[in-house]
Amino acid sequence: MPIAANIYYHAHQLSEKLPVVLLHGAGGSHLSWPSEIRRMTGFRIYALDLPGHGKSGGRGYQSITSYADAVLEWLDAMNMHSAVFVGHSMGGAIAQLLALDHPGQVLALVLIGSASRLRVNPILIEEAAQESRFHKAIEKVVAWSFSPQTTESVKKLIAKRLADTRHSVLHGDFLACDAFDVTNRIFEITQATLVMCGSEDKMTPVRNSYFLADNLPLAQLEIIPGAGHMVMIEKPLEVTRALTRFLTTVPY
Repeated sequence: MPIAANIYYHAHQLSEKLPVVLLHGAGGSHLSWPSEIRRMTGFRIYALDLPGHGKSGGRGYQSITSYADAVLEWLDAMNMHSAVFVGHSMGGAIAQLLALDHPGQVLALVLIGSASRLRVNPILIEEAAQESRFHKAIEKVVAWSFSPQTTESVKKLIAKRLADTRHSVLHGDFLACDAFDVTNRIFEITQATLVMCGSEDKMTPVRNSYFLADNLPLAQLEIIPGAGHMVMIEKPLEVTRALTRFLTTVPY
């Protein structure tokens, strides 16, 4: 089982190709990225389990800064100087902070269903804090994360994966997201950035992606029709194509 700096990672196509690091959202794992994305051809792909998530040890954190520091430690343990960071939701917050505070180690960014300021419904935070009400938090996350076209089998699979996460970890993730706000610094990000969002995203509405695209100096915007917050799971082929188009433009 590949582990570096106490972080499990799924690796594909280890070579001298462009390194791409996938950062999942709150309560997620490397499995939050469908195989079409984890196994994109032409790139060196690493899908991480953040501390406390999936196959990684630890207890999870309550700040985006702590998660960013953990990713930097993993990067160092891998003897990798820099990479493209692809972040979904909370993972996008981590990627933004890396670009702001450690720009030399960020080749480019992809922000999927993310925002410069993440706010979490107080009910979700309250329910995730209590093991007896954790299932209620999961029900709400699933209900708010998918477009109406999503099949029940996909929703049940994601609900099961969330239920496998300790409630304290998801609660910490929600606290980390709720405190995240780099709106006043967003213009400092100078790396090329792909901003992507599902057209029916309820968790981080499309207006957040428009804001990122309008305020990041080198941003391009991709709205995926008929998808919600879990756009990469709902529309894996469309997301993979958009990622491939962008990544092929990143110098390496």
